[in-house]
Amino acid sequence: MSDPQVVDVSRLIDERRVDAFNIRLLLLSLLITLLDGYDITAVAFAGPFLVREWGITSMAALGSAFSASLLGILFGAPLYGYVGDRFGRKIAIIGSCFTFGLFTLACTRAGSVTDLIYLRFLAGIGIGGLLPNIAALNGEFAPRRTRATMIIIMFTGVTLGGALPGLVSATLVPLYGWQVLFLIGGAAPIAIAILSIAILPESLKFMVLNNRRREKIARVVRKLAPAMPIGPETRFVVKGETAYSGFTPKLLFTGRLAYLTPLLWMMFICCQTAFYFTNSWLPTVLASAGIQSSQAALATSLFQIGGTVGGLAIARPLDKYGFTPVTLLFVLSLPIVGSLGFLIGIAPLLMVALFFAGFCLLGIQLGLNAASALIYPTAFRTNGSGWAFAVGRLGAVSGPIVGGILISLNLPLYQIFLIVLIPLVGGAVASAAIARLFGTGFQDDAPGVQLAARGEPRGVKIGDAV
Repeated sequence: MSDPQVVDVSRLIDERRVDAFNIRLLLLSLLITLLDGYDITAVAFAGPFLVREWGITSMAALGSAFSASLLGILFGAPLYGYVGDRFGRKIAIIGSCFTFGLFTLACTRAGSVTDLIYLRFLAGIGIGGLLPNIAALNGEFAPRRTRATMIIIMFTGVTLGGALPGLVSATLVPLYGWQVLFLIGGAAPIAIAILSIAILPESLKFMVLNNRRREKIARVVRKLAPAMPIGPETRFVVKGETAYSGFTPKLLFTGRLAYLTPLLWMMFICCQTAFYFTNSWLPTVLASAGIQSSQAALATSLFQIGGTVGGLAIARPLDKYGFTPVTLLFVLSLPIVGSLGFLIGIAPLLMVALFFAGFCLLGIQLGLNAASALIYPTAFRTNGSGWAFAVGRLGAVSGPIVGGILISLNLPLYQIFLIVLIPLVGGAVASAAIARLFGTGFQDDAPGVQLAARGEPRGVKIGDAV
């Protein structure tokens, strides 16, 4: 940045240290993703109470209620991914929070499984739009050397949030009923959406690449580099990236993305099939095995806490070694997840196994979440990440449904958990292929290599900004 009239914002961000600006953004993002994780998991903890209160006899029907929000995510992720790339990450994040907050709050009035299915589907649209946009926002403000780490730390909010319904189920539901799970899950996102209007920043790279207003760009740059001189002729650019007039899914399969995108999608599907089967049915399976509801809630919370530890453990290796740590976790998950069905009657060993199952499965998912925000360029980053989240929900939706069918067949639990190993083997193969073919596979480690169209980076002369 020797010429004070031309500022490469990518270099500006990469040369900075992680400072108070990044920490504030990270803490706010952690709070938002915590609410997202809470909302996804809350319905599973409501399940045992709904079975008793509504007289539910079909576990497959309850599985549909578990999967409804995941089906909504299938539509919400690409929808809000488009919003994020077209109108901004901030608008998409706030819209997502309002959407899933309002429809989760409406679940307190549900009177049947059918009501719950419709409301959870609509809430899922908002849930699906949140994660691709908030991952992109954090990744676009983080220095390259810590980018994956910052994104994964942010995503641990999902796993921490997923553990909270267990505590609510054990402490508040006996006093206030299952509705309190959805009351908390609906009111909190609405409150944080209102707060975000005032304090959540917009992505600097997005604003530069899309010719946003001069005042907004200059304001963010001054927050990042207060000593940098900014005059009326100062131009901001994002070097190594191209602006596109519009998004089409074809862009996700150009250059090296022709291989990266399908392999990434396969890993998302395989991991989420195994994770959401375990996460959705664990409280009900443990209850049916005669384990007390408080112990079942504790066991599922340990599963989520293990995932938080696994995500933090994979963060720095992911920055250094790309997809290789993901491959190792896929392989490690095979004996651990396979053992769960054999340990149902041995409480201490089951608790340990659930912790490490969460460590592997959620560690994998957090690694994939970060990767999806790193392998695509700024111009269609939330679209690329959103489509990966959406396709992955095919596994998230099928996991609980298939689990309900298997449980309805009265198969032994050890057989059911051995069947779960099938998608994990597929994920291990896909992740090994990416690690072998592309190394890190991250867009920012090989600028411009995968872009469909070469061209000069689109700069913004802020004196001419609207």
